[in-house]
Amino acid sequence: MEYRRLDPDEFEDLSSRILHEDNHILVFNKVPGEIVQGDKTGDECLAETLKAFIAQRDSKPGKVFMGVPHRLDRPVSGIVVFAKTSKALSRLSEMFRTGDIHKTYWALCLNAPQKESGELVDWLIRNEKMNKSFVAKNGSSAQGAKEARLLYKVIGKTERYHLLSVQLLTGRHHQIRCQLAAIGCVIKGDLKYGAPRSNPDGGICLHSREISFIHPVKKEEMTIIAPPPSSWKGIEPYL
Repeated sequence: MEYRRLDPDEFEDLSSRILHEDNHILVFNKVPGEIVQGDKTGDECLAETLKAFIAQRDSKPGKVFMGVPHRLDRPVSGIVVFAKTSKALSRLSEMFRTGDIHKTYWALCLNAPQKESGELVDWLIRNEKMNKSFVAKNGSSAQGAKEARLLYKVIGKTERYHLLSVQLLTGRHHQIRCQLAAIGCVIKGDLKYGAPRSNPDGGICLHSREISFIHPVKKEEMTIIAPPPSSWKGIEPYL
């Protein structure tokens, strides 16, 4: 199996963004614009890039396994977990499905919520053609609506933005983006949900900050934290 050769700068960049690696899993800090798994754009995805990285780093002549148990939207940054073995992939996929993996996000929003902290409960409808979710006006009675729940807390602010910590209790399409926008807390750069302008890198200021889970093979408790992109200004006191 032949993989493309990475240049020194790309190789060093990828290496610097590995948050944890062992024989079974690789935890990576994604930047906005990278896609986790191949899609209709045809752009190279992280799974393939990391295969090439490992093949080059470890001088592997054969095929490299890199399973994808979950995804992170292209404009979002932060933690992505990959499986290096089929055993880890099947177990991680089940853990993500059953909610045994706990994720915390950071969202840099244009406005502050009315309450400093709370739980948001909505019924969301996904529009496939628009690739967008909406809060159902008729709640649970709306056709195709799914319950979405999250916990949020304001943990700081800059001169222009408010930093929220968000814990997902369900995993719906664009859930954080949609639910925060519905209470007037549009995420910086998120044009799709009402931001007035895009970010220079084309991403949005939503970051998968922390993940905790039991290792799928070693059965050890793990907590991993990812620093936000360098483009996030003014949040250094919270790192």
